[in-house]
Amino acid sequence: MISAHGLSVRLGRREVLSGVDLDVRRGEWCAVIGPNGAGKSTLLKAVMGLVARRGEVVLGSRPAAALKPRERARLVAYAPQTPALPPDMTVFDYALLGRTPYIPYLGRESRHDRSVTESVLARLDLTELAMRRAGELSGGERQRVVLARALAQEAPVLLLDEPTTALDLGHQQQALELIDRLRRADGLTVVTTLHDLTVAGLYADRLLLLAEGRAAAAGEPAQVLTEDLVGRHFDARVKIEPGPDGRPVVHLVRGGP
Repeated sequence: MISAHGLSVRLGRREVLSGVDLDVRRGEWCAVIGPNGAGKSTLLKAVMGLVARRGEVVLGSRPAAALKPRERARLVAYAPQTPALPPDMTVFDYALLGRTPYIPYLGRESRHDRSVTESVLARLDLTELAMRRAGELSGGERQRVVLARALAQEAPVLLLDEPTTALDLGHQQQALELIDRLRRADGLTVVTTLHDLTVAGLYADRLLLLAEGRAAAAGEPAQVLTEDLVGRHFDARVKIEPGPDGRPVVHLVRGGP
């Protein structure tokens, strides 16, 4: 569903991404991990065409460069890490923007568009906030509203940049479980950036580890979340052991006194 080869991005004088490949099959969840500044967010922006890039991106069976904006929006929904929400727009109206690719030019949203939006807000525990203005929301509430807009888009591909940032533990789990249920029920293809390595290993089918703009490792969680790779690329002392379901759990190891 997503294929990217040789992605490179230069911002100013710095090569932020260099020759990165990304292949994610339909219905698969790929989590992009790596230390701060590794190029994770830039990778998602490059796939979306939001930054100038070198390399090739294919969405479905079509080159991304050949897609018109509305065609791309029906294929891929993107939720940035730090979005700009109009402060006077209500939660419902912002989430409803996800239906824009389906609304005719100069037309209005349909009853179906509003129904889809209401359903997504309910799933993310946002119904009571539907008429509240975005400027009145907490950081965690804003993050859920951004996710709601992406899910309302009903695109077969979700690109989510740190979707659990600013969420408390319960809402983190709620959001991740909802994404996973939709992925399994509808065959969605999901690519997320995630800071929490244990969460990435718990939910994703495959991991891509970026370091200094390059792919340092890729594969199943147990292949990528090793003490050697994590210790080397995150400059951290860790112990990694299998959790109850066999997926790797990353523990920080305290230093000496």
